[in-house]
Amino acid sequence: MEIKAIKTEKDCNKALVRLKSIFQADKETPDDEAEVLSILIEKYEDEHYPMGIPDPIEAIKFRMKQMGMNQKDLAEVVGFTSRVSEILNRKRKLTLNMIRKLSATLQIPTEVLVQEY
Repeated sequence: MEIKAIKTEKDCNKALVRLKSIFQADKETPDDEAEVLSILIEKYEDEHYPMGIPDPIEAIKFRMKQMGMNQKDLAEVVGFTSRVSEILNRKRKLTLNMIRKLSATLQIPTEVLVQEY
């Protein structure tokens, strides 16, 4: 396949089909084509289907689930269990100190946690 810039949805679909065929091919198939196609596809998708920054509370809940944490575990980070409940139910705002601790513990970027919600 001739590699060229992806400018349309049709170009993107063709590149995805080619990338799939590369992954299903013999291990002796050169990886350079797959790498270049991946970069081009990612660039096209980032431009045409941008993903916003996640909601802070949803990000906390997601990371808690990923890490197998419950509200009691999170209370060790931000304070009392009742405070965790208020935060997760959007009744209490995150403080700067909480944001710092949550970012360090849950590995959530601070730019996600400082957003309005």
